Amino acid sequence: MKKVKIRLTILILSLICVIGVMTITISGEVKKIDDISENYKEKLIRFHVIANSDSDEDQELKLKVRDAIIKYLQPKLIKSSNIKESEKIIKGEYKQLEKISKDIINKNGYSYDVKIGIEYTNFPTKQYSNIVLPAGEYKALRIIIGEGQGRNWWCVMFPPLCFVDDKSGVIDKETDKRLKEVLTKEEYELITQKDKAQTSRVQVKFKIVEILDKLF
Repeated sequence: MKKVKIRLTILILSLICVIGVMTITISGEVKKIDDISENYKEKLIRFHVIANSDSDEDQELKLKVRDAIIKYLQPKLIKSSNIKESEKIIKGEYKQLEKISKDIINKNGYSYDVKIGIEYTNFPTKQYSNIVLPAGEYKALRIIIGEGQGRNWWCVMFPPLCFVDDKSGVIDKETDKRLKEVLTKEEYELITQKDKAQTSRVQVKFKIVEILDKLF
């Protein structure tokens, strides 16, 4: 009986040590990710489209609006070298973006209102090919259709990741070049992975960080 108690005590102490080491490791990862991402989040503009509702028709309409806005804005942002310039370009196009959105809405037989603006918005962890962005508050161009009660869709408008092909597993050379121009080496290495396996591991790690941030 005494030996069983000793073994049990050793097991409990071992578990406490393991949990302690894991907590310190995870805490270190959380701090590292938070410290680095605090800067690069201010270098990105995300794109956020929210549907009127979750009906199939409203969701389909949301995607049509999304496609038209991306098609119109991407050529205008392609030569932009920083977030301030990109934000200025987007804000200068508000009226045209509203017109494009309303034209599509009307052509599809709806009369929904549209709200357009750039504001800070919370996003979950998201993968784009071999790029994984941690959860957090990002500056975003938001388009809210009608009541804005449906599922949303998002991408990164600057640097341009909206046209990234997720099936290929790796971003194209031009997009990779733009990221390197906008981000520091440390920021680039945090979010850009070499292959699918590494991308999956980092995504899980960022998800854990996301959960811990919500808890604490």
